[in-house]
Formats: sequence, C-alpha cells, structure tokens
Amino acid sequence: MKLYHAPISPNSRRVWIALLEKNLDFELVEIHLDGDHLQPEFVAMNPFHRIPVLVDDDFTVVESLAILDYLETKYPEPAMLPKEPKDLAVVKMVELVTVNELLPGLDPLSSEIMGWGIPEPQVIEKAKEKVDTVLKFFEGLLDDRPFFGSNNVTFAECVAGTVIPLLPWVGVSLDGYPKIQAWCDRLLARPSWQQTQSTEADLVTFVARRQKFLAQTQVS
Repeated sequence: MKLYHAPISPNSRRVWIALLEKNLDFELVEIHLDGDHLQPEFVAMNPFHRIPVLVDDDFTVVESLAILDYLETKYPEPAMLPKEPKDLAVVKMVELVTVNELLPGLDPLSSEIMGWGIPEPQVIEKAKEKVDTVLKFFEGLLDDRPFFGSNNVTFAECVAGTVIPLLPWVGVSLDGYPKIQAWCDRLLARPSWQQTQSTEADLVTFVARRQKFLAQTQVS
C-alpha cells in the first residue's frame, strides 16, 4: 500500500494518521506541489492533480474522506467509526464541518503566513467569526468521553485534529474552548500525531517552493 502525500497538507495528514492508528503497513511517497502533481505518472492516478492518493494493490482511491471510509471497510480493526447511530453522526458532522466550514474559513487567516497576501480587516474578522462558530459547535459535541462520540480515536480526530491544534499559528486562541483544548492535548500526546507533525521550517520550505512554482507558471 502506498500513500502519495505532502506532509504539510492536512488532507494528506489525516490519512497518514489513520494508517498509523490502524497499524497498517504502507509506503509514503512525497509529492511536491511545485510540479510533481502535474507529472504524467501522478495525473494517471489522479486527473485532478490533488493529494492524497492511496494505492492498495491494484486499486487507487482519491479524496481523503473516501480513503478513510475505504480503510475502515477493508481494515475494520481497530474500528475508527462508531456503530451507534448518534455517535456515528457526531463523527461525520465533525469530518464534514471541518472540510466544508473550518478549512475554507481559515483561508484568510493563513493567507499572510502562506505568502498569499494580507486580506482586508473585515475579511479577517468574518473568518474569525466563522472559526468561532465551528469551535463552539465542536465544543458542544464533546461529552465526557475523551474523543468525539467515542472512547477511542475516530476519523473525527484524524480530520479535525490535523487542523484545530494549528489554529494558534494563525492567531486563533483555544483558551475559550476548554473541552477542545483538552482534546487537542490528548491528540498531541499520541505517537501518530507526533510522528506526522510538520515543523515551522517545513512550512517555510513549502511556501518558498510553492511561490516559486506559481511565479514560473504565471510567466509561462
């Protein structure tokens, strides 16, 4: 099994963590987003030029959430999706709200760090309001169990847990969300999170390579 990924990408990292948590044997293949994703060999696997891509024997899966569901169905132990309907709904809500609401909402907040420019103040304020709405919603979904809808790590952690712990990097404090903060602390203590954690140096390298690639693309 091979995972084509970019370490800085939360989309890639959620699958990487799931593979580790499920104790599966796999090979990591790093894809640099300054040209590797446009090479014929990669486009043959994913014509949309995105990571991650999972190749399991002769089967190729694209889109991270589809990959997670594939892994759960083919490799069900340890289980990373609850069986009880309400708990399953909680996990799926966290997955989808992270992808559809939180990550898009973070774009203006990460723009300066990523070197894309500084958004207007009103755009930043609106983004912070969106993030606050998501965090309040997630705070309400956590009960007395250590993880979303479960006593064990689920895909909710793989998806939201590769984004929320990084919020202080973009100026969003977790001080007002004690359950979320404690949840983050539990995740960051796990070997799978520590093994896959990017550094600030990784971010700097990624931004430099990506900006150079975009500049060359615009010139050509």
